[in-house]
Amino acid sequence: MSDLLQVLMTRIASDGPMTVADYMSECLLNPDYGYYATRDPFGMAGDFITAPEISQMFGEMVGLSLAQAWIDQGAPAKIALAEVGPGRGTLMADILRVTRAVPGFVDAADVHLVEASATLRAKQQEVLGDHLTWHNTVDDLPEDKPLFLVANEFYDALPIRQFQRDREGWREKQISQHDGALFAGLGGHAPVPVLSHRIEDTNDGDMVEICPAAGPITNAIGTRIEQNGGVALIIDYGDWRSLGDTLQALKAHAHVTPFETPGETDLTAHVDFEALALTTPSAYSKLTPQGVFLERLGITQRAQTLAAALSGEPLDAHIAAHHRLTHPQEMGNLFKVLALFPKGGTPPPGCET
Repeated sequence: MSDLLQVLMTRIASDGPMTVADYMSECLLNPDYGYYATRDPFGMAGDFITAPEISQMFGEMVGLSLAQAWIDQGAPAKIALAEVGPGRGTLMADILRVTRAVPGFVDAADVHLVEASATLRAKQQEVLGDHLTWHNTVDDLPEDKPLFLVANEFYDALPIRQFQRDREGWREKQISQHDGALFAGLGGHAPVPVLSHRIEDTNDGDMVEICPAAGPITNAIGTRIEQNGGVALIIDYGDWRSLGDTLQALKAHAHVTPFETPGETDLTAHVDFEALALTTPSAYSKLTPQGVFLERLGITQRAQTLAAALSGEPLDAHIAAHHRLTHPQEMGNLFKVLALFPKGGTPPPGCET
């Protein structure tokens, strides 16, 4: 039995069944045995690979969108260029590299990373150098300058609660233990006011997920943008409204059972973008498929330019990366982009109202 499994079994024996959100929090963030606290999960040697690790073109397109939004807002002299959940720092490195071609942008930008993991902070410093400011939460981001922020595959790792509907109302999925193993079951009926509007589009047996942490985070980001200017690009997999059990676990790039090896797998769930939009005081864009977003920004032209200098296996890998990022059957439709921007303004390039 692993150390974290023993911790969870003891907690459940003492306090009773735990919510899926509490389970995810322990598995991902336990300071001694949590997934993000004990390893670097990114890249081919890790358990999953994100868009910035697939190709530099992703970060280049994101950077150009942010830089053009900065120009459209009058090129303010000082901005906070921020990323939440920055992984190894690959995306921010690509953003900074491509935007050096935009006069004044990098000089105006102070780089802020929202990252709690000491392991990942060390990786980020290796990639990005010393001119960084780290924060544990978005609440610590600057409140006195425009905020230009990207959140790529950040929200999907926030802990969720799951509720199943039946004729009498909602029952929450809970994690229990028996004979040295964890298993999921349903608690008793209880009112869930936040789901009162979901009666209209759900049926008996349907499951709906909510993410308690997502709203306050989005509100904090949107408040800064509405007050001081800037934009946020939220890029993740999910849709406009949650429906179904989307909790999944990844280990060595393969799907595994979420409750079998706690602390040793990445746990994620689809993002409910409607819930994010409803919590920001700023304006927000239409939800845009990632492939459409990248194509609007010119990723195919960029891919062709890079391909001209390649041949053989590197060229094949480059073509495959472009396909994976943009094709509807790959990441192109599964991943979506939601932009936040000041009311009365315009969304950043790649998005529309």
